[in-house]
Amino acid sequence: MLAKVLVVEDEPSIADNITYALSTEGFTSIWCATGAEALEALQAGDIALIILDVGLPDANGFELARTIRQGADVPLIFVTARADEIDRVVGLELGADDYVVKPFSPRELTARVKAVLRRTQSPVHDAEASVSPHANRFVVDADGHRISYRDMVLDLSRYEFRLLRILVESPGRVYSREHLMQLAWDEPDTSLARTVDTHIKTLRQKLKAFWPEAAPIVTHRGVGYSIEEEP
Repeated sequence: MLAKVLVVEDEPSIADNITYALSTEGFTSIWCATGAEALEALQAGDIALIILDVGLPDANGFELARTIRQGADVPLIFVTARADEIDRVVGLELGADDYVVKPFSPRELTARVKAVLRRTQSPVHDAEASVSPHANRFVVDADGHRISYRDMVLDLSRYEFRLLRILVESPGRVYSREHLMQLAWDEPDTSLARTVDTHIKTLRQKLKAFWPEAAPIVTHRGVGYSIEEEP
């Protein structure tokens, strides 16, 4: 079996189609019809990816995603009957790896699952060394998918890690929002530049939580972001 996929969908017919399509590609799937069941299944571990319906009978899918993200950085694909842009933006800002609108082909969804797993299981950049020091006393552990700052390991989501790594590896270089989106996001064409701003804001908050004076991420108004160079 390739991986175990958690399917959170309250409509049995849709869930059956998804799980069947996954099984034809060698995936093991667990079906949950409610958010509570999904959290229990996730606690059992060994989940490689989550397919999450936004409209659940006992929970809002976006709120459930926030709860999941607090304890796990599992790849996540939202499924919804709503195609509103605001829904798509909210989903991506929560760190979703993809967003599928009903009605959809189960085979298409399965292809997206495989694509997300390929992307999330490989690093954004090749590295000559697993661990390397960078400006402002940042240390990137590529194999461990971790970044530390001033000897403290930061608690980063997937996209926060990718964004910070890109900036840290080229101190002083200014990246536009569009360039960062192309480098860090799995589906940059479906994302908005404001998503980068949201993740940068969260990164700054996490740095300041330990070091209030820390401000290594520089905003270049009308241009983009950089990591300041060491003096």
